Amino acid sequence: MPEANPSGGLPAIPGKRYFTIGEVSELCAVKPHVLRYWEQEFADLKPVKRRGNRRYYQRQDVLLIRQIRSLLYDQGYTISGARQWLGGAAGREDESQYRQLMRQMIAELEEVQRALR
Repeated sequence: MPEANPSGGLPAIPGKRYFTIGEVSELCAVKPHVLRYWEQEFADLKPVKRRGNRRYYQRQDVLLIRQIRSLLYDQGYTISGARQWLGGAAGREDESQYRQLMRQMIAELEEVQRALR
């Protein structure tokens, strides 16, 4: 199980290319049925589907899910409000996403540092 990220409360994202719905559920603290629902509501959330219609999420999907989760659960947006906010953020460097990426990088570097000790 991934170690908790001290800055955000969510686990650090491992350096893998693809994640199953169960792994993403743990990484983002969201139940699998909610992830499937969000796929219908947010056009940018499109995991790769392989044999047996199994979903495989990539790193950018996990970051997007964390952003959606933050908008809905932490900031109090509605689904349509979060959809609008994400639509308005497209095409420009968003400061909160940048900060989220920086926190993630720091957590991953700290994990590497611990492994080297």
